[in-house]
Amino acid sequence: MALSVDPSLIPYVAFGTIMLVPVSLYVALVFWSPPPIVTHPSEKTYLSHASPKKRKPLSSVHDPSTVDLTVVVPAFNETERLPEMLSQAIDHLTAPVQKQKKRTFEILIVDDGSTDGTSEFSVKLAAKYPKADIRVVTLEKNLGKGGAVRHGMLYASGERLLMVDADGASKFSDLDALWDAMDEIAPNNGAGFVVGSRAHLVKTEAVVKRSLLRNILMYGFHTILRILGVGYIRDTQCGFKLFSRSAARQIFPAQHLSTWIFDVELLLLAKQLSIPVAEVPVEWHEIPGSKLNVITASLQMLRDLLIVRANLLLGRWTARPLKSKSE
Repeated sequence: MALSVDPSLIPYVAFGTIMLVPVSLYVALVFWSPPPIVTHPSEKTYLSHASPKKRKPLSSVHDPSTVDLTVVVPAFNETERLPEMLSQAIDHLTAPVQKQKKRTFEILIVDDGSTDGTSEFSVKLAAKYPKADIRVVTLEKNLGKGGAVRHGMLYASGERLLMVDADGASKFSDLDALWDAMDEIAPNNGAGFVVGSRAHLVKTEAVVKRSLLRNILMYGFHTILRILGVGYIRDTQCGFKLFSRSAARQIFPAQHLSTWIFDVELLLLAKQLSIPVAEVPVEWHEIPGSKLNVITASLQMLRDLLIVRANLLLGRWTARPLKSKSE
């Protein structure tokens, strides 16, 4: 026997079906969105060469700065690659020409839950540079590069904050170019964000030698970025970025992604906050030992890009600009 439907109910059934789609998408968004990043008490402390056993409290990015520059180094199982990167950084920051600028600095190594003794190794490594303020923070569990960078930025003492990968793929001396760009876009310690860029290397041997798959994914990624609204930055993923303290105070408390695509979220937050962003060419070379699985990371990238854009558009995630002193 045929099932009869009351014609008067058809509009309600149609309306319910239509409403079910956005509700289902919203529920999926909530389910897939990462939970807030929790900071444990031990993660607010550090060890150093001067204090290798007794932990000392870290400062907060919301406190006044005490040095000119903080170098934030996210590190996950980096006992092999960290020594060369740290040597380059110290050599540049203590060179005679840099001393003439009288810039003070600290280096904050954030051990992202390593299993190879990165924290202990870093404290011993710091002993080679007794005059440098090298601080080692250990996260209780692995968050991902984005989580480690976020933590370092939130507990940095510098007026300017440099994010740099532990592999030493970027030439540390390019900091000078980023510094000059920051002077232009954020004078008088204003909010600014400078991105180191490898875009000028696209047709050079450094990129041509990459696998066909990596290059195809790279171009697809850039297409998605243009759709999301950050296509004006040609290289979002270079691990060499400089932030003013004012920008860091606004951007990093609002960061939710701890995966490798967090750089795009930072740019979207800067755009939302109307923080000026500059892109500066830097030197770069491929370093063996990457822990990134291209296929898995690409699928995760697509998911996370959709998540961050949807949350920002719906207002679930939002960044709050700093209030002026007159407010």
